[in-house]
Amino acid sequence: MDSTRQDLRLTSIVVVSVFIITFLVVGAVGKNSVVLNGYSAALYCAVICIGIQWVAWIPASIWKTERFYDLTGGLTYLIVIGFSLWAGSQSESPSMRELIVSLLVVIWSLRLSGFLYLRIHRTGKDGRFDKLKTSPIRFLIPWTIQGLWVFLTMIVVIVINSQADSAPELGIWDGIGLSIWILGFGIEVIADRQKTVFNTESNNQGKWIDSGLWSHSRHPNYLGEILLWTGIAFFGISCFTGLERVAWISPIFIFILLTKISGIPILDKRGLEKWGDNPEYQKYRNETPALIPRFNK
Repeated sequence: MDSTRQDLRLTSIVVVSVFIITFLVVGAVGKNSVVLNGYSAALYCAVICIGIQWVAWIPASIWKTERFYDLTGGLTYLIVIGFSLWAGSQSESPSMRELIVSLLVVIWSLRLSGFLYLRIHRTGKDGRFDKLKTSPIRFLIPWTIQGLWVFLTMIVVIVINSQADSAPELGIWDGIGLSIWILGFGIEVIADRQKTVFNTESNNQGKWIDSGLWSHSRHPNYLGEILLWTGIAFFGISCFTGLERVAWISPIFIFILLTKISGIPILDKRGLEKWGDNPEYQKYRNETPALIPRFNK
């Protein structure tokens, strides 16, 4: 009973916090958004992001499985892209900027969600959910956070796609943004591929990867993730006004989440639990930056 109360209290705190953050962001960026039935398109996108996760949580909690977690996240990105483009088209036809940033998110989403889906079906589970999925109430936490993750990472694209006013033509900032996105996407794809190949080789079982990009950064895939969303944020420089600039919270949110909360801290803790007594691993940790590569190593 005490455990159930604790789960309910923690889940309530997370859900309320997510709702507060979401509505604050919607209130800031929705001033110039297309209005549908009295509500901004940004609000509809927020509801879609969290609503899909909650619907998926129902069967996931019944079967105590996380197998479709990443796939659901990827599907949500695609649905929000389609809806935001449609909403914006109620004001005027999608601009070239809208089509480009939407295409970039579609490419990233299909690649990453597919990669993560295949990985979890290959390994059978995701260790992050071992303690969460045993309680349906507690299991709602990661699904709710994923809804916030999708919404905040997508907020730049949502604002661009759903603006009621005409946006300026493509310019230098958009070109810089595209270049940064290509760099980040390339780093993420290469890093994931290198680690997949490393883990499939039988003589590497139980070892950590310290070759390729992983010899310069302990988490190059996260570096790529941060860079590509930073690139997308650049597309908003020439077309955001007023509080729409709050949308630039996207790459900041991703950086904080991956470096301070759920990404690097969790993986580094697991690494220390597995190999903390290994002098070679300690040397790798001491000589290899967590995120930003040091190529003169």
